[in-house]
Amino acid sequence: MTWGITLILLSIIAVPSLLLSKKPNAKELLEKIEPYQGWIGLIFCVWGVWGIISAVLNIGWLTTFPIWWVTLLAGNIIEAVLGFMLGFGLINKFFLSKNEAAKEKANSLREKLAPKQGKLGILGIIVGCWMIVASFLFFG
Repeated sequence: MTWGITLILLSIIAVPSLLLSKKPNAKELLEKIEPYQGWIGLIFCVWGVWGIISAVLNIGWLTTFPIWWVTLLAGNIIEAVLGFMLGFGLINKFFLSKNEAAKEKANSLREKLAPKQGKLGILGIIVGCWMIVASFLFFG
């Protein structure tokens, strides 16, 4: 359930235009979060990568809980990608600044993903909601 809640929160931060169209006072909240967006993205990127590693390490669940395993993997991939996009500045500063080849690859990856950020955010909200529902369905 925690994975789903964190994915929904990250997706809301990643899709501010969707939130702003629904709630006019959301702009103030998003402006308060903006200075911390890089750190939030970095943390969620690491959290998502850890979730992907966790899913791979628990690949045995594929035989007993295939729907949950695929849900966990998909949610964590989305979380890692959205976290990467939001935390790109800090990731670039802390991890990629010394390696030009890695920096160039990260920049090209970000350029490819940037136009899809809104769609990924909406998909993240949907998958996050499904993760919460699935956690109740499969684990009570």
